[in-house]
Amino acid sequence: MIQNVSTLWRPQVFQGEHKKGTYFEGWFYKIVDSSGEHTYAFIPGIFTSNNPRDTHAFVMVLDAATHLSTYHVYSVDQFRASSRQLDIQVGANRFCADFFEIHLDSEQRSVHGRIKLGHLQPWPVKLLSPGVMGWYAFVPFMECYHAVLSFDHTVQGYLTINKTEVDFSHGRGYIEKDWGKSFPSAYVWMQSNHFDTPGVSLMASIARIPWLGSSFRGFIIGLQMKDRLLRFTTYTGAALQTCEIAEKIVRIVVHDNKYQLVLETDRSDGGLLYAPYDFAMNAKVSETLGANIKLNLYEKSRGLIFSEIGRHAGLDVNGNLSELAS
Repeated sequence: MIQNVSTLWRPQVFQGEHKKGTYFEGWFYKIVDSSGEHTYAFIPGIFTSNNPRDTHAFVMVLDAATHLSTYHVYSVDQFRASSRQLDIQVGANRFCADFFEIHLDSEQRSVHGRIKLGHLQPWPVKLLSPGVMGWYAFVPFMECYHAVLSFDHTVQGYLTINKTEVDFSHGRGYIEKDWGKSFPSAYVWMQSNHFDTPGVSLMASIARIPWLGSSFRGFIIGLQMKDRLLRFTTYTGAALQTCEIAEKIVRIVVHDNKYQLVLETDRSDGGLLYAPYDFAMNAKVSETLGANIKLNLYEKSRGLIFSEIGRHAGLDVNGNLSELAS
């Protein structure tokens, strides 16, 4: 899949204009209320296929408390997206940089309301590194592209969920997105912006990446510490020392010339989300929004310099995990 050069340095906007064949694009909006009792993810998106019957728009919803995942399908003509700014419409639902509005009704779930978002903190976009993908963003025919649109931001507003009003005011939010042909055959993803120290947020992803007839284990880890972003990635020359995936825990150790980062995450029950595999959207991705991430950061010259636990964490562990373990 060739990247759209006109939107390359704006990863937040719709990348799929004029794309043909199998293609997906989805935006992940996560919100947590101030009490930590209500954590939800809303995922608007679109899937196109050579088979017109499979082409559709969607909004997925997942909540941490019940692990209930619902998949709301719309005809593709109910999808609208801007190529200039973050502005996605799926039916009566709209997702932008400063708010999102939800109007969903099904037998399993009803959600209505508007949430305001403020002070977004995206992964920096630079001339030779347009976002989280680094220089890989310039590589054509990648299976999947990724973007972090906000490590952390403010949340204000109410949602009426199954006729119960939930106040998300003074909560926290996170936004990312994926687009391409398919999710990786194996990957681990984790995220939290609920550490005791204000201004600390984490996103980490390890995946099996197809490459010129073969594949490699790539990783992207960003640790936001107030105004400083520590990058541990394949393209920055960091090394993935350990990727241990056991029944109840995931342990990741990475290092570069200055730091070592150790992440330990408990695995818990999650909801089953739809994802693009085998030229269709299939319900085969298990995601939890209630994990905990133990984070230890070491500076090689000083030893341990930061140690906290990220709560209300998102965690995906999917695919043939033997392709990732070390």
